[in-house]
Amino acid sequence: MNYPSITAINEKVKQESGFISTLKQEIGKVIIGQNYLIDRLLVSLLSNGHILVEGVPGLAKTLSIKTLAQAINTKFQRIQFTPDLLPADLIGTLVYNPKDGNFTIKKGPIFANIILADEINRAPAKVQSALLEAMQERQVTIGETTFKLDDPFLVMATQNPIEQEGTYPLPEAQIDRFMLKINITYPNREEEAKIIKEMSFTDKQIVVSPVINPQEIRRARKVVDEIYMDEKIERYILDIVFATREPENYGLKDLVGLIQYGASPRASIYLTLTSKAYAFIQGRGYVIPQDIKSVCPDVLRHRIIVSYEAEAEEKTSEDIIKRILEEIEVP
Repeated sequence: MNYPSITAINEKVKQESGFISTLKQEIGKVIIGQNYLIDRLLVSLLSNGHILVEGVPGLAKTLSIKTLAQAINTKFQRIQFTPDLLPADLIGTLVYNPKDGNFTIKKGPIFANIILADEINRAPAKVQSALLEAMQERQVTIGETTFKLDDPFLVMATQNPIEQEGTYPLPEAQIDRFMLKINITYPNREEEAKIIKEMSFTDKQIVVSPVINPQEIRRARKVVDEIYMDEKIERYILDIVFATREPENYGLKDLVGLIQYGASPRASIYLTLTSKAYAFIQGRGYVIPQDIKSVCPDVLRHRIIVSYEAEAEEKTSEDIIKRILEEIEVP
């Protein structure tokens, strides 16, 4: 690709990504702090992926994604996962009508653009599988009829890290279907002081206006696909992913024995997609190494399975990612 083409893409991205600042401003009417969560939700939306969020209760996870849905003028559904939930409660079912002896299809809450799967690890494996199948296939079959899900279609699933009793942890192979896994923490003191001032009212209604529509999201995705990625950047992605599988070949002998399973090829694909989306959010038509470094922990966090030896040494996948990013040469 020649430089005039890169310049043209850069100009196109600057024009097309203009809605990002307006969108963040609109969301900022309701959400104070949590810029990291909002950015990653936008990355997922622009990359056509899904996101798994871990954090203690009360950090505005539900409010953030609900506000995003309002700001992009899409249908939102919140599904509270519980141990007695059935797949039919999620995707829908056939309902018998005794008057005419026919079955009619009743669609479930999965038929929306933005889905919040709250406390996904509280529901049994059958329900988790139904959601993950819908996420992957972008379609649902009820009886003998198959329905395409709406586009855009984004699932944000949450997990509560402080309670493990009575939960059904997602298997590693299932977690891999989420493009990103992020951990969110408490706001800082200044942000919380602002939250107190803005939110401490018994009946305060903040109206969020739609900034863009689903058609514009689909158009933005096409522009994201056009963002330029140099071969050196592609090699950088491959070096990072392969270092999780063969650390000894990348001067990371200290990680040998700490990684049970490295990242799958899905990690390479998602690193490419998310780094382009991140560049788009920054208003840039090309990917730089810092884009990779920014999204890398979120893409790899749940894809590196640490060994018992690592657990004994209290080493997490985050420690391993940090070590890899320190060691791999930046182009």
